[in-house]
Amino acid sequence: MYLVVGLGNPGEKYARNRHNIGFMAADEIVRRHSFSPYRAKFQGEISEGKIGTEKVLVLKPQTFMNESGRSVKEAVTFYKIAPEDIIVLHDELDLAPGKLRVKRGGGHAGHNGLRSIHAHVGEGYARVRLGIGHPGSKDRVTGHVLKDFAKADQDWIVPQLDAVADNIDLIFAGRDSDFMTRVAQAINPPRSSNNKPSGNEKDDD
Repeated sequence: MYLVVGLGNPGEKYARNRHNIGFMAADEIVRRHSFSPYRAKFQGEISEGKIGTEKVLVLKPQTFMNESGRSVKEAVTFYKIAPEDIIVLHDELDLAPGKLRVKRGGGHAGHNGLRSIHAHVGEGYARVRLGIGHPGSKDRVTGHVLKDFAKADQDWIVPQLDAVADNIDLIFAGRDSDFMTRVAQAINPPRSSNNKPSGNEKDDD
């Protein structure tokens, strides 16, 4: 069984915040693959289903971001899930909006949700870093992450979340690079041979 964890804050007040893009991605996986309705368990909301032949549990901790690890720990303990079979979907300040990276292991880079998960289950899980951009200065970060996405952001959010949900099985198979490529192509379809690259395709990771 794989555990897919979307990070965010519970409640309508936060539902469309940048900080909640992990919840949005989790919801799209549940919708896209016709998982069971969410139910309350493990201090969170869980939904179960299958993607291909794999049994998958989707969890949205309802503990608020800073305590996400408590919810993850309960689910992991109950189902005896190995850290390498956990995929966490979360917002990432250090990537531009619409950019995405997969990372396995390593530090939490100051993300409070990841910090909590590290404390409860270790660092051996995979994370899908969903870029929301950085406001430019540290004292503006809280306001930035707790602000709703703009209407114009839907132009990249919708295809990105669709592609994450459609291709999440590639992460189960360890094909992280293929997953990142598929998502990038969904947002920026490959150019025809007649079009020259703009030259600003720099990787900002």
